[in-house]
Amino acid sequence: MSAAPTTETKPAPPAIEKIKVKVDGREIEVPRLTADWSGKLMPTTMIQACELAKTDVPHYCYHPKLPIAGNCRMCLVEFGTPALGPDRKPILNPDGTPKVVKSPRPAIACATPVSPGMEIYSNTPGVKQMREGVLEFLLINHPLDCPICDQAGECKLQEYSVDYGQSASRFVEPKVHKPKSVDLGPRIMLDDERCILCTRCIRFTKDIAGDDALGIINRGSFNTLTAYPGKAFDNNYTLNTVDICPVGALTSKDFRFQMRVWFLKETKSVCTSCATGCNILIGSREKKIYRYTPRENDAVNGPWMCDYGRLNYKWIGREDRLTKVQSPKSKVQGQPASWSSALTEIAELLKKTPAGSVAIIASARQTNEELWLISKLKAKLGAISDSVSRMGEGDKLLVSADKNPNTNGAQLTGIAANLMGANLPKIVEGIRNGKIKTLIVFGEDVTRHGMGADLLGKLETLIVSDILPNATTKLAHYLLPGCAHAEKRGTFTNTKGRVQKFMKAVEPPGDARPEWEFLHDLVCNVTGQDGFLTIEGLFNEMANAVSALNGLTWAGIGDAGVTVKI
Repeated sequence: MSAAPTTETKPAPPAIEKIKVKVDGREIEVPRLTADWSGKLMPTTMIQACELAKTDVPHYCYHPKLPIAGNCRMCLVEFGTPALGPDRKPILNPDGTPKVVKSPRPAIACATPVSPGMEIYSNTPGVKQMREGVLEFLLINHPLDCPICDQAGECKLQEYSVDYGQSASRFVEPKVHKPKSVDLGPRIMLDDERCILCTRCIRFTKDIAGDDALGIINRGSFNTLTAYPGKAFDNNYTLNTVDICPVGALTSKDFRFQMRVWFLKETKSVCTSCATGCNILIGSREKKIYRYTPRENDAVNGPWMCDYGRLNYKWIGREDRLTKVQSPKSKVQGQPASWSSALTEIAELLKKTPAGSVAIIASARQTNEELWLISKLKAKLGAISDSVSRMGEGDKLLVSADKNPNTNGAQLTGIAANLMGANLPKIVEGIRNGKIKTLIVFGEDVTRHGMGADLLGKLETLIVSDILPNATTKLAHYLLPGCAHAEKRGTFTNTKGRVQKFMKAVEPPGDARPEWEFLHDLVCNVTGQDGFLTIEGLFNEMANAVSALNGLTWAGIGDAGVTVKI
């Protein structure tokens, strides 16, 4: 007889010891060890302790996701440690508390570890004087480019000059002039005069992106940042250096001189360029999108994103967007149809279709909510369905080989099987032999996937919803203009099973509508089952129906998302 299976439980990781320190007179507990940029446990530093105490310590070179350099000196603080007697035991005050001796020298908070009983002073007259001195040195050769600098409005040199600097300059000598508007690479422009030599860009490029392409040349006040001689600064993560540059030395050619940052509305969203689902902020103004920037989420992308995903937004504003509803009658009349008339006609047609005569191809770029509504249509009509697989090259950092943002969503809702695309040949054969007479397509140009114009011509009804025109939309009997993710709300499930929501940044053009809105109306007309008219209610209803999402709510997934078992 075989032994009963046993379940081994892994021991819990040892608890990290906590120590007591004081920050500006307030005692707090901090972990002795904290994970650094690479995930390795290292001694907790003064700047991390101050952050835990909600005390702001200005800094330039320090970045929590980069190796420590300790070269800007902006984070200098004063500190004291418990005094020790000849027996190496703490000397006590008359009241029994340890006697703390203030160090005669300051320390850089970013690189100095804390110790038990340490006291950190971040707001003394000496500290204020040191910050003024550091800022004075940084501004000696800095140009007065603020009126035309893209970093204005989110520049740490501006902010710290106001908060910690002097009101007037004592420097009267000529400034050292360095190269301006240097073409550093295909997406990056460099202004060496603005650079404060924090080396954030160098450390990111070497240690995060794995491309040791940047460095400092020359000496003293003539130091300049440059790329490796004879080579352009060109990898898929170069624009992250613009984000982490604390001044306006590195600027994006795409965003350069386009819009002042204080005019931009920032909307929390998700990148749709691959299945990673990087969290982003969409910067927009007056119906136009100007940029994507990464939104920090350590469970997905940290504070980074790839250049391709960052620049993959201009198609949303294309002038040839689909903006009018079309039906067979409206095509004859040469006038756009109304949403109500088109949906009513489609619903009446679908109600009359025999079981098995309808096929649905829904893109894995649709939201979870839309795919779930489509699955309800599929169930009612007895339809065969599938999604199109998009595979490409990935990398070891953020780029996924799966170029669909919602492959898991298509599979969880039952639109596609685990082997995505397996049903496409069956749909092709069904159209060819006349079994499939109605084809519903969401967000795909099926002419690129074995369904040419001759084959689609055999259909009695071709219903297409898309955002941009293509060969399939031109052949559609019914055309329903949809929205980009930046024009609606919804959720995606990324490659790791993390359900993430995104918000609406801009209005869709013309008569275009979020697909979930008109799908709700269509499902209601076809099945007779009414549902929720809000995205929040729709998500909650879907979560109750899809087993992998049970227990989730729209409010509960928050801004960072929730990982589900897939």
